[in-house]
Amino acid sequence: MQIKVKTPAKINLTLEITGKRPDGFHELKSIMQMINLYDYLTFNIEKSDKTEITLAGTNPNIPYNEKNIVHKAITLFMDKISAQPHKISVYLEKNIPSEAGLAGGSTNAAGTFLVLNKYFNNPLNKEELHKLCAILGSDLNVCLEGGCTLATGRGEKVLPLPFREYPVSLIKPNIGISAKEGYQKYAELKNKPNKNNTDKMIEYLKNNIDIKPLLYNDLETAVFNHFKDLQKIKFANKNSIMSGSGSTYFVLEKTINPVENFWIKTDLKTIPTGCEII
Repeated sequence: MQIKVKTPAKINLTLEITGKRPDGFHELKSIMQMINLYDYLTFNIEKSDKTEITLAGTNPNIPYNEKNIVHKAITLFMDKISAQPHKISVYLEKNIPSEAGLAGGSTNAAGTFLVLNKYFNNPLNKEELHKLCAILGSDLNVCLEGGCTLATGRGEKVLPLPFREYPVSLIKPNIGISAKEGYQKYAELKNKPNKNNTDKMIEYLKNNIDIKPLLYNDLETAVFNHFKDLQKIKFANKNSIMSGSGSTYFVLEKTINPVENFWIKTDLKTIPTGCEII
């Protein structure tokens, strides 16, 4: 059987770090918003004598083996439901850049859970799917929930917020910033920011007030001085904000001012959905 899923990118309208957790992760308060920049994953699934997982795709810079989060998601799901052996092949059409702060891997994994749940006749309800998401990473739950979401904890606790449609444009320099690096830089900050923009933005969303003045990211504050490419983006687009741990910046506008030969994607928009089988 062949099943295809589209998995959208996310941007962080706010990202505020409120503390350090006993498990080593940081405590977050972030408003995340899905946008209509999609990866497309095509699954071919059939019964077999033994479970085999094969991955391929369009991005040569990511691993297509057990290190790929899609591979991990398949293994986790199959173990969870004690599935009979199957041969599962996945082709990843990657449009979301990696190490970009756009949840490219996380959204692929959340979409994988949806596909397998459909194939096996929905053995897991939404709450159980969310529990699997939380095991694999911090952004998966948001990608499963979709729309505009308040994420707390390390990002795995999600609460839907009022959706507002905005145009979105993205710009990414020719560098990636890992989440680990972003949080390390934050830990090194002597004066930690304390904006509390997230709570203010929730009120703005509920009262239909323009949220653009409240866009904010603690991790941008942490990494900005370490990367000249980020400074170039900000100089050309003073209202731009970094998404996640970077390195992508966004504006809630139809266009964005280009910088050198940086990757640009314009004419996007916010969407009220998450991963969807098509």
